[in-house]
Amino acid sequence: MSKTKSHKRSYLFLSVAQRLSKLYLEKLLPLEEMYQFERFHSPPLTDADFDNRPMVLLMGQYSTGKTTFISHLLEQTFPCMRIGPEPTTDGFVCLMHGEVENVMPGNVAVVDRRFPFRNLTNFGNAFLNRFTLVQLPNEFLDSISIIDTPGILAGEKQRLSRGYDFSAVLEWFAQRVDLIILLFDAHKLDISDELSQAIKSLKNNEDKMRVVLNKSDQVGTQQLMRVYGALMWSLGKIINTPEVMRVYIGSFWAEPYVNLDNSKLFEAEALDLYKDIQRLPHYSTVRKMNDLIKRARLARVHGYIIATLKKELPMFGKENKKRELITNLQEIFLKVERDYHVSSGDFPSVQKMQELLIGQDFTKFNNLKPKLFDTLEDMLSKDITRLMFLMREEEAAAAAAMAATEAAAALVDKP
Repeated sequence: MSKTKSHKRSYLFLSVAQRLSKLYLEKLLPLEEMYQFERFHSPPLTDADFDNRPMVLLMGQYSTGKTTFISHLLEQTFPCMRIGPEPTTDGFVCLMHGEVENVMPGNVAVVDRRFPFRNLTNFGNAFLNRFTLVQLPNEFLDSISIIDTPGILAGEKQRLSRGYDFSAVLEWFAQRVDLIILLFDAHKLDISDELSQAIKSLKNNEDKMRVVLNKSDQVGTQQLMRVYGALMWSLGKIINTPEVMRVYIGSFWAEPYVNLDNSKLFEAEALDLYKDIQRLPHYSTVRKMNDLIKRARLARVHGYIIATLKKELPMFGKENKKRELITNLQEIFLKVERDYHVSSGDFPSVQKMQELLIGQDFTKFNNLKPKLFDTLEDMLSKDITRLMFLMREEEAAAAAAMAATEAAAALVDKP
């Protein structure tokens, strides 16, 4: 990987993310606050949600080489690093860049506004006691953060209780990371019940998933072909996608290959994987932009729903009318869709909204504020489009500048 290029590109996309943050604060957050978006959907976004580096989530059964793989990427060992044939990683370890080496317990990390982990408090102390944030002055982490997950259990061990909802935590991370790497050991491909459940929790994030068939140098070519076929067949039963999932074959550690028959293949596969990771700063910014658009469309519909419920509330008999409105919420949705010309795909679940509305005081809802919706529409139709063009222009300019620098360096190096 070209670390210098990755480093410079990360700052380019970081500047775009900062502009997204400004758009959110000025044009979306006021509408969210007016119509109590947080009570129904999700808390307000923070600077960390926009500024944080792309994140890679590593998953796999124990002894598939996850921790060694991370050490290979970083070219160094790190705190909380434990390697062994039995389950050694009992918790989630997040590796992020820092000026000095620092280990931060989960309960501290989730309240630090520099990091995008505030909502992990919903999983309770049983999880937070097994969550650690490690900061390192590592050049790789200057562009990309890594999350190491507990080794997934197999056989009798999977009956052990972790004390928290493991699949729900994986789902939370999967929605927020930019790449999910599933590691498998070429020696053992048995997919345990816990691993199967964990993979199913990644539903709707299949586009982020990559598979690494690790320790492939320790088997012969014929056996490797059989292992690869068995892996694809097993994954096909769990992951229902029309596309064939990308599988990288190799041995991702610093030691020499045991079997050299496929060394050129392993080197080419490793290079492809590193290039995939290197492109993350671009994909991360596009994802943040897409997530902000989806959030804005939901907030717009939510605002219309709340304003309509407020308008339907009479002077007298408020409680009876409230129950009636909640019961007939589907009709309110249809009215909003018809009156404000919004897409039916932007609406939240009727059942979930009904459950949340039961505990709300409708008299504290706000009426329609057209100016807020006009401002939001301006953001969606003009500002986001302008920012997308700006991102392409800046990316092209950065690439041209990098090419000129490399050409100048090549001339200097010529005898």
